[in-house]
Amino acid sequence: MRWAALYARSRQLPAAFTALLVATAGLWFLTRDSWSPVLVMLTLTSAVAVAAIGLSGQDADLDRSAALPWPVRRFAHLALIGVVAGALVLGVQELGTSAVAASIIVRDAAGLAGLAGLAATIAGGQFGWTLPLAWCAISPFVPHDGSTAGRVTAWLLQPAGTPAATWTAVVLAVAGAGTYTAWGGRR
Repeated sequence: MRWAALYARSRQLPAAFTALLVATAGLWFLTRDSWSPVLVMLTLTSAVAVAAIGLSGQDADLDRSAALPWPVRRFAHLALIGVVAGALVLGVQELGTSAVAASIIVRDAAGLAGLAGLAATIAGGQFGWTLPLAWCAISPFVPHDGSTAGRVTAWLLQPAGTPAATWTAVVLAVAGAGTYTAWGGRR
């Protein structure tokens, strides 16, 4: 068996991918007539959350003693979560009558994947879902007062072309990918 198949099985990638498909399709099916940025945020968050559970293996010591370097695999795994979640949302929204801008979906998918990487590094891979879910839960309740702090906190719901939202997503994506790639999931 090749290392990629072993890695996928140890990280529960087949189950995560199935759950990601079911969550994305289910949320879209329930809300296809009223597709909006809030529903895109919920769909992306659920997709990233179910896939982020496998950001660490069952044995941290075994992971650290592997013959092949882990940083490349960690980065690829985290990037794959963001790319697949974003691609699924972009794909399913084309089936409906209304669509959200692709730039919003790409921005949100990258930022949420970065948050999952940060959560996995801080709390462990099995808790990779916590920060994306927490930020998603807070975003709708942030007052829309036009302040930079409000735009940063509610970056998931900002319109396309909002610099504060874009930079927040970029910082989260880079910080999450960098920390998770360098250190992996917490023991």
